[in-house]
Amino acid sequence: MRSYLNRPVLLVMLHSLLDNLLPLDQLAVGQSAVVALVAGERDYVHRLGEFGLRAGRPVRMVRRGSPCIIALDGQKVCLRAGDIASVLVKLESAR
Repeated sequence: MRSYLNRPVLLVMLHSLLDNLLPLDQLAVGQSAVVALVAGERDYVHRLGEFGLRAGRPVRMVRRGSPCIIALDGQKVCLRAGDIASVLVKLESAR
């Protein structure tokens, strides 16, 4: 027998999960967070993962804009704004 969540329950669960997340490009300069999700096509996600930008990794915004600069694993990484818009993070204080 299959068990399915009904749509309203699933939407509430999804909303509560995403409620504490924000796009990486919304971090203020100096603000730190932990990567929660990298969304996009497989090749795109893989490319960002090669930079070390993957779920569970701490990041800090160094400079906003396009390109922006983030601190990641002790290195500064320069990314286009479009590249980080699909990266969702959780603020460190919200952990």
